Parts: sequence; C-alpha cells; structure tokens
Amino acid sequence: MAAMKIQSLLQLLFASVLIALVGSCATTSRSGPAALAGTWTNSLGTIWTMKGDGTFDVDRNHDGKRDIWGTYTVAGDTVTIQGTGGKTPKDCKGPGVYKFSRPNENTLTFTLVSDTCGDRKKNVLLAWHQK
Repeated sequence: MAAMKIQSLLQLLFASVLIALVGSCATTSRSGPAALAGTWTNSLGTIWTMKGDGTFDVDRNHDGKRDIWGTYTVAGDTVTIQGTGGKTPKDCKGPGVYKFSRPNENTLTFTLVSDTCGDRKKNVLLAWHQK
C-alpha cells in the first residue's frame, strides 16, 4: 500500500516537472534582432522603431517622420547600433555598442559599452517603454 502511494506521488511529481519544462520552453526569450523589435519611447519623447530585420527608424521631433535611420545587430545581450541616414550628428558616424536588458515585456534598458556619439548616448541610456 505504501509503495503504491509513493509510486503515485512520483508519477505526479514527474508529470508536474514535465509540464513546467514544456511551459518554460514556450516562453523562452527572443534572440537576435527580434529581442529588441518593437516601437519604443523614452522620457524625451523620442520614438525608436526597431524592426525584426535589423533596421531602425528614429522620430526625434514627434512629427511621425523618421529623422534618423540605420541598422543594428544583436549578439547575446549586446547590441551594436549604426546610423546610416537622416539627421545624424557628425560625432555619430561610428557605431555605438550597448548591453541591453528587458526587465519586463514592455521595458528596455541599455548600459554603455562604447559610443563616441553624445546625442545617441543621451537618448539610448534612458529607459524605453513599448509604445
């Protein structure tokens, strides 16, 4: 009788662990450009649209038109941002490299690795919220 109870408890425990593992596989984090894809805004009102294909648009003056655009690549938790067009300041011709994290689904934060562009740093280092 005791052996049957132990066997039933072990089967229940095994089934619970299996369900938890399957559930965690379904909710794994996105990787590559998809980890950052979305339309984001910060406290300055900048709107940053990061597309799943590794390109982005920035609307700095809130007129619905892109002011700056470029590309980005993701490797693990590091993103390299490169402006390729628009009203890019002179010191922003090179790439900016940042670590990123997603504290929750609607928030995106960055930590500086390297960037010579003061204007980009001022914007990127603020918290971003999904629009």
